[in-house]
Amino acid sequence: MFDHSTRAGRWFLALLGLPLVLALAACSGEPADPPDRHRTALQLNWVPEPEFGGYYAAQETGAFAAEGLEVAIRPGGAQSPVEQMVAAGQVEFGITSADSLLMARDRGVDLVAIYAGYQSFPEGIMVHASRGLKSLAEVFTGGTLGVIPGTPFLKLLDREYGLGKMKVVPHDNNIAPFLQDQRMAQQCFVSSEPIVARHAGADPQVFMLSDIGFNPYTGLVITRRQTLDQHPERVQALVRAARQGWRAYLADPAPANRVMQALNPTMAPTTFAEAAVIQAPLIRGGLGDDQLGTMTLERWRTLAEQLHSLGLIQRVEPEQAFVNP
Repeated sequence: MFDHSTRAGRWFLALLGLPLVLALAACSGEPADPPDRHRTALQLNWVPEPEFGGYYAAQETGAFAAEGLEVAIRPGGAQSPVEQMVAAGQVEFGITSADSLLMARDRGVDLVAIYAGYQSFPEGIMVHASRGLKSLAEVFTGGTLGVIPGTPFLKLLDREYGLGKMKVVPHDNNIAPFLQDQRMAQQCFVSSEPIVARHAGADPQVFMLSDIGFNPYTGLVITRRQTLDQHPERVQALVRAARQGWRAYLADPAPANRVMQALNPTMAPTTFAEAAVIQAPLIRGGLGDDQLGTMTLERWRTLAEQLHSLGLIQRVEPEQAFVNP
């Protein structure tokens, strides 16, 4: 998917081709890109879906261009190594979650969050409503639980409720096992799997993990500390454009949804529309349009202390993990 040739090699080939490019541009009469236009990339941690709607809206409405940015949005997939890609300089910006970022930082990777797409954690445990469960604790009295391997909150669930009565199996974002097993519970993104399950004839019920106090910022835009220190104006420009994109998407998700659906035809247009409505309050989080994406030290500190108590990180340094440019 990515070119693993050396950075120097790519630069040399580009340099050899530069005179030809300039000559063709002169002959065609087309104006060259503005000299201050910065080309960069934003690496997603999943395929194009409404959770990334604001970034596609920023691209479609010209918000990135208005800030002097030409942003290539790169789709991801299951287990996309976003933190490693950003840390290695393969991409300048990436999308991850706050718990993943703190664990990466604990391993010595100096990455910084600059914008939070979601103010409320959009993940939960999906069960069949026909089971009549009244609380998350009741989920763990028996049955099967499907989770993505390495999911940090699994340790929290084990500590709070115990997994001894559950059969824990890997979850790969396929809802077929859930549809076939009435005693199956699975990790879900509230604006994705439950909608698909409902369209397939199931009766999903979701217990949100934020309701038990696990509420990391999600849809985080991250970059290297080096980028933040050396190019603060670029970081600020990206954040302004992202905020403008999310304003546009929240006001009218249809244009960006059409773009994403063309890139991800496995998700139906109706699902895109439903997901945009469901996720809107999680993105707004009670913030005004001019505050979208902002973060607080209190939230970061709570998460860091939770991860530390679960043995997932050794250092608690939340003030180093984010900025509000």
